[in-house]
Amino acid sequence: DITGQPPLPYPEDVIRDASLNTSDIQCDILVGMKKKLELFYFFTINDPQSFKDKLHNSVVPQITSTFQMLSVSTQPIVALNIAFSQTGLQTLNINDNLADPPFSAGQFVDAANLGDPGTVNWVKAFTATKLLHGVFLIASDNQTFIDAEVQFLETLFGPDISNLHRLQGNIRPAPFAGHEMFGFLDGVSQPAVAGFNVNPLPGQLTVNAGVILVGEPGDPVPRPAWAKDGSFLAFRQLQQLVPEFDTFLFNNAPPVPGFTQQDSADLLGARMIGRWKSGAPVDLFPLADDPIAGGDPMQNNNFDFTHPGFPFNSDQSHCPFDAHIRKTRPRADQNAPLNTIMRAGIPYGKEVTQDEINAGRSNPKLERGLAFVAYQSQIEQGFRFQQIRWANEPSFVSGKSVQPGFDPIIGANHGGPRFMAGYDVVDDTQVLDLPFDFVVSRGGAYFFSPSISALRNTISV
Repeated sequence: DITGQPPLPYPEDVIRDASLNTSDIQCDILVGMKKKLELFYFFTINDPQSFKDKLHNSVVPQITSTFQMLSVSTQPIVALNIAFSQTGLQTLNINDNLADPPFSAGQFVDAANLGDPGTVNWVKAFTATKLLHGVFLIASDNQTFIDAEVQFLETLFGPDISNLHRLQGNIRPAPFAGHEMFGFLDGVSQPAVAGFNVNPLPGQLTVNAGVILVGEPGDPVPRPAWAKDGSFLAFRQLQQLVPEFDTFLFNNAPPVPGFTQQDSADLLGARMIGRWKSGAPVDLFPLADDPIAGGDPMQNNNFDFTHPGFPFNSDQSHCPFDAHIRKTRPRADQNAPLNTIMRAGIPYGKEVTQDEINAGRSNPKLERGLAFVAYQSQIEQGFRFQQIRWANEPSFVSGKSVQPGFDPIIGANHGGPRFMAGYDVVDDTQVLDLPFDFVVSRGGAYFFSPSISALRNTISV
């Protein structure tokens, strides 16, 4: 476990108290891969029947379940999951309607809706929607084992599949393990799932299992029976312009009495995210980081943006209305358990070089960012809702004394300018212009991650 992130349930607690069949749910959905390295291997299927036979006999027995990941004693050296696009399922002659319109249509046609400036920045593989059939998620603490698994799969399937794109993710080196590329601790605000997380943490949102898993209580959509305990995977390759972000903070941070310019830059970054780099929330620690609280799951989520004596609809002295973590989990601003996702992303790319720091610009040959992975039972209510209705919507959070602005981190305006209100802790009436995106979408896709029994009894027969 990474300090500050919610710990996994104990296997004995799950055996005793959990109602979900964790041995049938692919591990990435509820707990993630929990490895230092993860490869996303996107493929097209050339020979459906041969692919099915080999999937059934040689791959399904290797698929890693949620329960396996709960204990070091049962964790495999290499974790393996698989998910399919709509065209991938159709290629395998699985024509049931999964009743998820964004999944059926695919992410390529969704680019403008998501705020991308079209698909000009997209990786070519994500534009090849008729060919992008599936993705293997392969994770290990050792690159040698990932390479061996890829060799096994490519030897097994031979000409039955073609590799369209690989994205190699990696936990950042110490002391930044668990932190995304801008430097902030990630994975802190994960929900607790009823029937699995039996001991939710202070401030942790508990959602019905059906918000994340198809066919479980809380999923209101009729589905084919075989889809139960699967989940829709929204994937995005999000490039992060780290030197540009840091330079912007330094050059645009408003003065704060007693602060150096770097202190002010750190504060502006924390107010944009809603957390300090340690994970400590600005709602509890508005002027200075508290690394002990940031690393303590009993403290780092225990807030809801309300403060006695401060007017809820106008106070931004603690946390701006459009801070990233407030936009994507509004807490007291809006009770929205249906619009919850389970995130399983991992950084990709190398650490920022000294040359890039000196120039204040990213080297285009050294792309870095986040392999963003979100699981939900309805893409429309999960990933799309958070991106379109919250992050990209300047009037959300609604009912406030000022228009909050865009989520300054992931909010998108088709490549156009954005703005952030409440950035200045001294004068929260000031508005900050954001002339370029710090996060650039390189594209993505929508997949369905079936249960292990569905892989065995439906997908591969």
